[in-house]
Amino acid sequence: MSDDAHGGGIAANADARRAILGRVRAALGVRAGDAACTGDPARDKAARAGDPARDKAARAGDPARDKAARAGDPAREKAAREKVAQDYVAAHAQGPRPAMPEDLVARFAHRVHDMSSTLERIASRDEIPHAVARYIDGLDLPDALAEQRSRLGVCWPDFADLDWDAAGLAIETRPTQGHDRLGITGVFCAIAETGTLVFTSGAATPTASAILPDTHVAVVRESQVVSGMEEAFARVRARHATWPRAINFMSGPSRTGDIEQTIVLGAHGPFRVHVLLLPG
Repeated sequence: MSDDAHGGGIAANADARRAILGRVRAALGVRAGDAACTGDPARDKAARAGDPARDKAARAGDPARDKAARAGDPAREKAAREKVAQDYVAAHAQGPRPAMPEDLVARFAHRVHDMSSTLERIASRDEIPHAVARYIDGLDLPDALAEQRSRLGVCWPDFADLDWDAAGLAIETRPTQGHDRLGITGVFCAIAETGTLVFTSGAATPTASAILPDTHVAVVRESQVVSGMEEAFARVRARHATWPRAINFMSGPSRTGDIEQTIVLGAHGPFRVHVLLLPG
C-alpha cells in the first residue's frame, strides 16, 4: 500500500471517529468546546461529576425515588414511585365537565330514576329489612316472572346483623351462587352526575351479588354520593392501600337494544335496581 493510500485511510478513520463522537456529544447535550470533552477520560469524568446542572439533567428523575433506589430500600422506592404518580394525577388537568348543583344527593336521586331504577329514602339502617320487604311486595310482575318476587336472597356481611326474619325475609350472608333471586349490597360510592353505583371487589363486597340476582337492592348513604367519576376514582385511590382487583360502575338495571334498537331490561344482569338512601 502506498504512503498516500495509507495516509488517506488514517484521515478517513479520524473523520469517522469525529463524526461518531459528534453524534455522542449531541445525544449527551455536550458541545465540542466544553471542558468536559478533553479527550482524557479521567478528566472528562471529573468535569462531568463537578457540573450539578448536567448531573441533574442527566438524572431527569425524582430525587426521592433515586435516593431510595440507591439505598436499596424497596419500601421507600415504592413510596417514592407512588408519590410521583399521585403528584402527576393531582396536577393533571381535567377535561370539560357539566355544571353540577350544590345538592349532589338530590341530583343523584333524580338521575337514579333516569336510569330506570327506583329509590326510597329511609331514616335509619334498622329500617332496611322492612324497606326491602315493601319493595318486593310492591312488584307488579306478570305471571311468567312471578318467581322473581322472591323473599329469599343474599346480602353483604355489613348487613348480617339486621333482623331479616322480622320482615319476613330469608336472607343469607354469603356471595351469590348464581341462582339467588334477590341481592342486597352496599356501595363503595355513588355518582350524582349519572346516577351510577360504584363497587370495588373484595371478600366483604362480592360484586356478583349486585350483578347476578334478578333484583338488586343497593344501600347508599348520603356521604357516599360524589359529584362525578373523577371524584369516585380519587376516593378509590385515597381509601384503598392497594388497587382493587375490579371496579364496577353500574347505572340502573341491565339492558340491551340489540334487537331493533328496542331497550329490554334484565338482559345480562338484574331486571331491576332499587336504591335505599340513608342519611349520614
